[in-house]
Amino acid sequence: MDTTTAIETIAGVIQLAVAPVFLLAGIAGMMNVLTTRLGRVVDRFRKVEGKLLAETHDEQIVVLTRETKGLWKRIRLVNWSIRMFVIGALMISLVIVALFCGELIALDLSTTVAVLFVLAMCLVIFGLVLFLFEVTIATQHINRGISQILQED
Repeated sequence: MDTTTAIETIAGVIQLAVAPVFLLAGIAGMMNVLTTRLGRVVDRFRKVEGKLLAETHDEQIVVLTRETKGLWKRIRLVNWSIRMFVIGALMISLVIVALFCGELIALDLSTTVAVLFVLAMCLVIFGLVLFLFEVTIATQHINRGISQILQED
């Protein structure tokens, strides 16, 4: 293969790899959102845990215990969502590597690329579903708190 053809081939592979690279950028954005949420939930958990250890009233202990269980569930969901996005990002990275290796070694890796990409999309979808569950739990918790405040008035 002459130099011009090789450069054109590599340029074509780079063009093919641009879409997965944009997908990696999107995943990075979601991971930024998730890690921020995780940090906030962990901070809240620590605050509630401190209150729980100092509390002496049974009614308040029940309320704080329920809140810690909800926060712990949210922590687990965000943690698993982050894992799904990280593994999805790794799969997308493997897609990019497979695109280049397939072209450089002259192997037909189209099935491998397709399988990796579909698996990556499934992981991203699962990560988004877990994120949706976490947001739902957070919203329900806020709604429950507002309802309790309104009932006390």
